[in-house]
Amino acid sequence: MLAELRGLNEECGVFGIWGHPNPATMAYYGLHALQHRGQEGAGIVVTNGEYLQAVKGEGLVNDVFSNGKLEALEGHAAIAHVRYATAGGSGIENVQPLLFKSTTGSLAVAHNGNIVNATRLKRSLERQGSIFQTTSDTEVFAHLLKKSTLPTYEERAKQALRLIEGAFAIVVLTEDYMLVAQDPQGMRPLSLGQLDGAWVVASETSAFDLIGAELVRSIDPGELLIIDHNGCRSERYVEKKDRAICTMEYVYFSRPDSDIDGINIHSARKRLGKQLAKEIQIDADVVTGVPDSSISAAIGFSEATGIPYELGLIKNRYVGRTFIQPSQDLRERGVKMKLSPVRQVVKGKRVVMVDDSIVRGTTSKRIVTMLKDAGATEVHVVISSPPLKNPCFYGIDISTDSELIASNNSVDEICELIGADSLTFLSVEGMVEAIGRPEGEKNCGHCLACFTGEYPTDIFPDTKLPHEKELVR
Repeated sequence: MLAELRGLNEECGVFGIWGHPNPATMAYYGLHALQHRGQEGAGIVVTNGEYLQAVKGEGLVNDVFSNGKLEALEGHAAIAHVRYATAGGSGIENVQPLLFKSTTGSLAVAHNGNIVNATRLKRSLERQGSIFQTTSDTEVFAHLLKKSTLPTYEERAKQALRLIEGAFAIVVLTEDYMLVAQDPQGMRPLSLGQLDGAWVVASETSAFDLIGAELVRSIDPGELLIIDHNGCRSERYVEKKDRAICTMEYVYFSRPDSDIDGINIHSARKRLGKQLAKEIQIDADVVTGVPDSSISAAIGFSEATGIPYELGLIKNRYVGRTFIQPSQDLRERGVKMKLSPVRQVVKGKRVVMVDDSIVRGTTSKRIVTMLKDAGATEVHVVISSPPLKNPCFYGIDISTDSELIASNNSVDEICELIGADSLTFLSVEGMVEAIGRPEGEKNCGHCLACFTGEYPTDIFPDTKLPHEKELVR
């Protein structure tokens, strides 16, 4: 998909492995499976039980770890991270895992999400003498962990985790152990696996498939895993709450071959397309999906309506995701570079264009124009999610209300602005039903804040949106 989402704070991926003879190599492959979650930086930190070593840099995984850089990373455990710069901004100092060295032991932290009370925590820590080296909210957690005076690292971790609020999937590595934590609502995906006796954690199960690991389970909201030479044990740092997984993980962010809580992403997206077919009536000749994440929904829509699915849009595989581009001008130019219509497929046809979301509307307008310039007689846009009306404080870089086209315009007005012949969004109820999460939790375990405005945690006056690059100065 080319939705105009700019990313997650962090639209990131985390990976960890403990008890493997080649942890850096496994982390490298794991990051490849998570590369879609962030393309601005990558890093790996390895421990051999005596000290921690890091290799990280700006750019893609292949570029960061070229020229034999992995060979120097020897040990038995590693954590790794790919990032898209949101909270904290760009710059090598903000590339994760963040590594801190001291006479009392080293510490590396990697994090996916957004700590909504990070600004006030940082101010409090600075009053106590902390000096911050980055503008990332991840560093706040590291300071909380190191400043704790509780006797065991489990107790220190629990104390620090209770102080932070928001969405977070965190992995911590020291010389002696690895900690893995999920926020109390479980808003970011995080899974546990095993590989030849080693313990593995990753933002998406596609990383397990690539390295040959076996999925054990999803990590529960409010769960803390302690992994060391004695094995893996689970503890809770807060009472278990209903999960509120980011719904956009199912709609857009996760890879189609990943599973979240036992639900395959490709299958869920096909059901979203089929649900769209139940909610609307369209006379058309061909269905096409905007590559890549909308193709599954387009196939589902085609199967349910009987309108043939065709490859009406071709993606240039050598151009990065549009929303990853760091400026609006580059994003807009990236659309032309990235997509091409297949003229013989759409010429003279009434086309149903399936996409997963509309944020600013600029990309949708350009795709509609491309299809019509290629000869499509009609372009009907169907969206496999509801209108995005509210900013996200938990990691998706959906910015201010003024930048969200659905926050300020009706569906008919958006349709006119993007030049479509019709525009249909999926209903909130239809989306939840189609994804098929287990019943019994509030909103069936979804965070729907960007659609409904109902946030599952407190939002503070000084909470920074992900696009606000500086945490605090």
